[in-house]
Amino acid sequence: MQELLASIQRNAIGLGLFAIVTAGAIAVAQVGTADRIAHNMRLAQSRALNEIVPANQYDNDLLADVIPVDERFNQQLLGPLPDDATIHLARRHGQVDTVILPVVAPDGYTMEIGLLVGIHADGSIAGVRVISHRETPGLGDKIDLKKSRWVMEFNGKSLASPGENAWAVKKDGGSFDQFTGATITPRAVVAAVKHALRFFEQHKTQLLSYPLAAPASHVENN
Repeated sequence: MQELLASIQRNAIGLGLFAIVTAGAIAVAQVGTADRIAHNMRLAQSRALNEIVPANQYDNDLLADVIPVDERFNQQLLGPLPDDATIHLARRHGQVDTVILPVVAPDGYTMEIGLLVGIHADGSIAGVRVISHRETPGLGDKIDLKKSRWVMEFNGKSLASPGENAWAVKKDGGSFDQFTGATITPRAVVAAVKHALRFFEQHKTQLLSYPLAAPASHVENN
C-alpha cells in the first residue's frame, strides 16, 4: 500500500512539473507570437495606408498621427466602427494633405465590409481600399483590389463630381459599375464611400486643422 501511495505521489509530482514546464513554454511562445503578430499587423496597416497615400506624398508617421473617432464627430456616417477606430492624417510640412477614414458598410451581401477611404484636402478621393469582407467569391469579392480594379473608380471623385445624385450604381441610376450577378455588394460600398465624403465635409475644418501629435518620420514599409 505504501509503495502504491509513493508511486502515486511521484506521478503527481511528475505531472505537476510537466504542467509547469508546459505552461511556461506556452507563455513564452505566446509572448513571442504576440510580438510577431503586432509587428505584422503594423506592417499590413502601413501597406494599406500607403496604397492610398504613397510614402513620397507625406512626411509624418501615418500610424501615430491619428484622431480617435469619438463623440466630437458624426460617427453614424462612418458606420458601426469599433470603439478604438482612428482617423489617420497624412501631412506635408505640418499641414494635413489627406485624411484616411475608417469606414464600415453595414449592408454587404453577407456581412459588414471594412474600408479605408482617403480624402484629399480639396474633397477629392485619394483612394479606397477594402480591408475586410466575406462577400461571395467570384461575385461580390471583386470589391477587393486583388480581385479587380473596381475600387479604382473612386479615385479623384468627390461629392460634386459626379454629383451627389450620381453616387449610386448604374442599376440605381448612378455612375458606378455593378458586378454581373452581384449588385448588393457594390451598392453598399458606393453608399459607404459617399457617407465618408459627407463626413469629411461636415468635419473638414476640424480634420484639416488638427494639431500635429508626433515627430515627423516615415511609416514602416517593409
